[in-house]
Amino acid sequence: MIEVNRLTKLYGDKRGVTDISFKIDEGEIVGFLGPNGAGKSTTMNIITGYLSATSGSASIGGVNVLEDPLEAKKQIGYLPEQPPLYLDMTVKDYLDFVYDLKGAKSREADRKKHISSICEMVGITQVYNRVIRNLSKGYRQRVGLAQALIGDPEVLILDEPTVGLDPRQIVEIRDVIRELGKKRTIILSTHILPEVEQICERVLVIKEGRIIADDTPQGLQANVAQGHALTLRCAGARSAVANTVRSVPGVRVVTPLPDREEGACDMLVESDGQVDIRKPLFRALAQAGYPILQLRPQDLSLEEIFMTLTEDSTPTEVRR
Repeated sequence: MIEVNRLTKLYGDKRGVTDISFKIDEGEIVGFLGPNGAGKSTTMNIITGYLSATSGSASIGGVNVLEDPLEAKKQIGYLPEQPPLYLDMTVKDYLDFVYDLKGAKSREADRKKHISSICEMVGITQVYNRVIRNLSKGYRQRVGLAQALIGDPEVLILDEPTVGLDPRQIVEIRDVIRELGKKRTIILSTHILPEVEQICERVLVIKEGRIIADDTPQGLQANVAQGHALTLRCAGARSAVANTVRSVPGVRVVTPLPDREEGACDMLVESDGQVDIRKPLFRALAQAGYPILQLRPQDLSLEEIFMTLTEDSTPTEVRR
């Protein structure tokens, strides 16, 4: 549905994005993550036709965005970080205006039915006749989402859809996005990482204009957490086992955990992130005569994975 091929964007002598490529299949909900200035908005603005690329291409449903922008844009609904609202209009007048701009179906009966269904979907029916200026931040965000849905696009690109909302509003918008994703392809850019964990089936991470990770949240966790933090249960006295563990190159922190088995000790072992410590840890404990009873990766949150991937020292890309 969405294909980005070797996309590069230059701003003078600075690079917004560099030779990035990815594909998003129909019906996928993909989180697009990265630090500020990493190239997220540049990429989304090129996909939606707001910016031209210096080189490379972006296609929606097989239609090149730069070669046939009008046809490509018919398939896209875009909610930028700042929703493009006219505050002096009522919600009704604004959505009618967007309907005309997008060249949606012209029959009045279709217009009313289409807009009414969108208002119900995003929960703004009760403010339909109110002036946008008088709406809360949460309702304004919903109106912005409604304009993105006019024309029934197959692709939704949402840039920070919950920025500035309170916790209740975040949950409400999250539920709307999850429902919309049942019938559409969605790219979701956000700094609120629990949203990505709860909504997205796949995650793209961009750093300094390059894609450094492309996987499911579970896949990222398996790859990044591998050997990074381990829970260890080992037969032997805690102090002796801990000293042996600390002697393993790459071990950074050893934290005691409550013991759950007689004659054994439990601990959390964290590495410096540069090496997988599992094999050397196994060898050291075996040579010291301390049998390993259990060794498993410690689950990392998506926030911890994001921080690990975007650290300055991150050496490699993570791909599925």
